[in-house]
Amino acid sequence: MMLRRTVWLWAFLACAWCQAAVAAEARYEIGWPDLPQHKTWVVDLHMHTVFSDGLVWPTVRVAEAWRTGLHAIAISDHIEYQPHKEDVPTKHNRPYEIAQGAARDRGLLLVRAAEITRDTPPGHFNAVFLDDIQPLDTPGFVDSLEEAKKQGAFVFWNHQGWKGEEKGRWMDVHTEIFDKKLFQGMEVCNGNSYYPTAHQWCLEKNLTMMGTSDIHDTETRLKNTAADHRTVTLVFIKEPTAQGLKEALLAGRTLVWFKEQVIGKPEWLEAMFAAGVRVLPPNSRGKAHIFVPIENALPCDLVLKQAGNVGPAEITLPAQATTLVRINVQDPANPQELKYTVTNWLVAPGKGLDVTLKVAGK
Repeated sequence: MMLRRTVWLWAFLACAWCQAAVAAEARYEIGWPDLPQHKTWVVDLHMHTVFSDGLVWPTVRVAEAWRTGLHAIAISDHIEYQPHKEDVPTKHNRPYEIAQGAARDRGLLLVRAAEITRDTPPGHFNAVFLDDIQPLDTPGFVDSLEEAKKQGAFVFWNHQGWKGEEKGRWMDVHTEIFDKKLFQGMEVCNGNSYYPTAHQWCLEKNLTMMGTSDIHDTETRLKNTAADHRTVTLVFIKEPTAQGLKEALLAGRTLVWFKEQVIGKPEWLEAMFAAGVRVLPPNSRGKAHIFVPIENALPCDLVLKQAGNVGPAEITLPAQATTLVRINVQDPANPQELKYTVTNWLVAPGKGLDVTLKVAGK
């Protein structure tokens, strides 16, 4: 009884805090640029509240996400795992209903979602863009996924290797649900974990790459920075709506921002690099060298390793800064092409993104 009172007291205080604080809230934008044909949204589609095994009230998730610069979230409480059910009733749709008003007030897109939580294998799956979570609470694993498909959900496989590669292996049941188009994506990164096997499967099977926080505790960050940020998905949308987000996810237009890395398909990594990195004209030209400013407007550091014959062996371009680089060349008046690999931007497990930095001639 005392535990129940404590949980509800904290829930009441959290709700009251959110309502009282909204007038003075500050939002800290992250700074990922839009692409020429798409807007860039930062989203987190895997998080928990007291309605499953999380430790916060649903409105707190909204306040945290808005403060730290996100554009859309999904509260995906476990359907089958309800450790707080003696204190918080099992009502699968309530987290969304409770958080909806707070999200609307902040202009944050909140999508209805749930985590289908069966044993591993076959693993946990997030279903987002649901109409009603309750029908997914069914004994059959495949039946639950089929209900999600019936509702038009986007479904992704969570933390594939969290219990090791043996339990996270691809099995007959995964072939069945893949062939039936019952899931469309996989978490390449979850919280502090990167799953190279999931990364490779996404490339081989054309699955959408996802990155999520899977946050259970409170978000203690004031803002997301290059040095410290939650794991998220960058989604390239045509229109800033729920339907626009869903369309982009189904089309696979995503990148994963994980620690100091960005992970995704080459075309989207290349597009983001082009949107955020600019080689300025040389400040000066000596007899056998030039000094070139390189601007990195992105909110992450870029680690470049030489892949050609011109330029320093390694260059680090700090986030949202301009770096002056000395380049030794035979003819400083000529234009230059610098071949590099961005080692912390992964196009495949262990493989960085190849780029060319073009320096204008005199």
